Amino acid sequence: MLKQRILTAVVLAPLALASVIFLPPTAFSVLIALVIMLAAWEWANLSGFEDAVTRLGYAVLTGVACWFVQGVSAYLLLAVSIVWWLIAFALVKGYPVSAKFCHSRLLRLVMGLLTLVPAWFALSKLKFHDQQGWTIMLVFLLVWAADVGAYFAGKNLGRHKLAERVSPKKTIEGLVGGLLMSLLVAACVGLYHDLSFARGMGLLLLSVAVVLVSVLGDLFESMLKRERGIKDSSNLLPGHGGVLDRIDSLTAAIPVFTLALIVAGS
Repeated sequence: MLKQRILTAVVLAPLALASVIFLPPTAFSVLIALVIMLAAWEWANLSGFEDAVTRLGYAVLTGVACWFVQGVSAYLLLAVSIVWWLIAFALVKGYPVSAKFCHSRLLRLVMGLLTLVPAWFALSKLKFHDQQGWTIMLVFLLVWAADVGAYFAGKNLGRHKLAERVSPKKTIEGLVGGLLMSLLVAACVGLYHDLSFARGMGLLLLSVAVVLVSVLGDLFESMLKRERGIKDSSNLLPGHGGVLDRIDSLTAAIPVFTLALIVAGS
């Protein structure tokens, strides 16, 4: 499993970074919309819809929603996203009692739109804001570093469960390892750019927020998979499961990261 995971990452990571750096904003936004539509296809299955017609229809609906939100105020849409993730936190925290709110298949589809569309919107905004893609690379690196740190810290040191009823394998030690790895990346970025003390501390605090909310994104998808009775959202990516399994953390982290940058005026 680890070998497959590494091989898939070796292939996907350069492709992802190349698209971030070299694609112009419009082409990048279209590409990300296609990825989001693949994730929506999987989300429809998480919601209990197995037939291809419904899943395809939901994927198309998600793509159309991405198109229509382009003119919406960034503050408004990203604020709605933050509120949604606060609700998601309450659902994860209250599981399994909160599972009754996830029984409606239509409600789960709405949850998917609230998760996927703001993520696309935020990522698109970042690309138009910084066409070279360095800002997007930063949030990717923060989340990926947290993922790697959590994996190895949890595997070797994990003793105390983080959210056992939702995801039994996740541990507090893994979370700490992920935070430390992400902070290390943020510190290196701050030193490289010779940031002032205030801006450097801001970056570190933002990194902590990004990691914590990325864990929430992971846990929320895990909760839905547990309710659905499946291990992975699909088998599209060897060693990683499906597209959702690969981007669940990012769907939560990117809106928070983007809103923070907008508020800070960066």
